[in-house]
Amino acid sequence: MRLKITHKTTYSYDRAVQYALLQLRLTPRSCRGQTVLDWTSSITGGTVQVSYHDQFRNAVQLVQMDDGAETLEITSQGEIETENLNGVIGPGEGLAPLWLYRAPTPATTVGPMIRKLASGLKKEVEANPLGTVHKLSEAVAEAVTYTKGTTHAATTAEEAAQAGQGVCQDQAQVMIAAARHLGMPARYVSGYLLLDGTIDQEASHGWAEVWIAGLGWVGFDVANAVCPDDRYVRVALGRDYAEAAPVHGLRQGDAQEELCVSLQVQQ
Repeated sequence: MRLKITHKTTYSYDRAVQYALLQLRLTPRSCRGQTVLDWTSSITGGTVQVSYHDQFRNAVQLVQMDDGAETLEITSQGEIETENLNGVIGPGEGLAPLWLYRAPTPATTVGPMIRKLASGLKKEVEANPLGTVHKLSEAVAEAVTYTKGTTHAATTAEEAAQAGQGVCQDQAQVMIAAARHLGMPARYVSGYLLLDGTIDQEASHGWAEVWIAGLGWVGFDVANAVCPDDRYVRVALGRDYAEAAPVHGLRQGDAQEELCVSLQVQQ
């Protein structure tokens, strides 16, 4: 399938910002299951200071807001050719060792709710790891209902599990934390998803990948109860959302900020 994507992020302020620096992970990678045919990014109101690939081989740009600017607009767009692999990415090409994906992060530290969620599956992992992770995905979906506006970017997996609700980011992080509790390497993936009957979207998407012996990395989208297929585009990955977030930054000053995101994904 060939997907056309246009992703525009606009930060507006009521006065000039003293200093702002953004870290962007908005460039999809060519990898098993997808080929980047064309991709460009343009920035208005800011200047790219450096571009590099991080430890997960994500393409990263550091952008500083221009002096005196009150608006920063980032537009990324292009076309991706995708293939349905039923979620099986395989061994991948990352530089990080598997043990790194077993270690908890502040956002994916296991608490009593996640421990309870995963405890009933511990005996099944060795005999049937793939089936166990499918059961885990179903359990997470049941325990954390998809609900907008109840969490934020810094909500931890345990907090979402305690609340019993959240968005795709929260469901993915709960899945990751629970899989690690079962002894399985797991990571977060940010990207795009073609929705049936919908072109305009409010935000990009996020899901989990779990390492399964004999298969390698396998994707699980808890929010939609599927393994990612050719409707999905992988952009960045990390141990949790913070390491794969499309945009992350800091600023100085007391200017009031307004954020507008426009995203279109179409075949």
